[in-house]
Amino acid sequence: MDLTGRTVVITGAGRGFGRALALLAGRLGARVFVSARALAAAQRVADEVATDSGARVDAFACDLANPASIRAFTEGIAAHADRVDVLINNGARYLEGPDMGDADDDAINDTIASGATGTLLTVKHFLPLLRASVGADVVNVISSAAEARNHRSQAHPAFYAAKAAQAGFADILSHRLRPEGIRVISLYPPDFTDGDPLHSTWDHARTEDGPLTAQSVLDCVLFAIGQPRDCFIRSFHFEQM
Repeated sequence: MDLTGRTVVITGAGRGFGRALALLAGRLGARVFVSARALAAAQRVADEVATDSGARVDAFACDLANPASIRAFTEGIAAHADRVDVLINNGARYLEGPDMGDADDDAINDTIASGATGTLLTVKHFLPLLRASVGADVVNVISSAAEARNHRSQAHPAFYAAKAAQAGFADILSHRLRPEGIRVISLYPPDFTDGDPLHSTWDHARTEDGPLTAQSVLDCVLFAIGQPRDCFIRSFHFEQM
């Protein structure tokens, strides 16, 4: 797939899957913007993308639990770009512990704010730039924890609540933005392997009896945004062992 000339924004890009998305977008020719809660983490990935592919990339701090931080992030990008073609909502706090008492009140509030409110406000403030694109895509990396009666994860109930809210928002957003030609694509992966999906040997781990790999999730993102504009793929759900 070729992303040359397209502007891609990725939240939660300081490590893991967000980092992999940024590296891949750079390799495919995109103009890349990355954010992380700590500017230093986002800048490390931006430097890595620039070295890896030579792509134009800028880094921003964005605390998704802080509305003012989200506004500053979107304003910063608006100063560099006249549109956003792909917005990938990857950032959200994970909280572990199946018992309600496994996390304090601040951690619970932060988890729900970053995953639910943070996604909503990010889309709200990026909408003018998304509408300026000739064909924008909003990609939400949600979780199988948002699926009804999916109890497999050992995440804290606050994480389940955040992801369920994110899923509900994505569903109504898809319906309401479709008349404008803006596609909203949501992925509901279970836990997937944390290896480097861009390493040349990583494909060897992709077997039918193995765990879902980060590369397969990346491939779903690319497949969805690479479709003709009459193709609206609302969601990807993954069979679990």
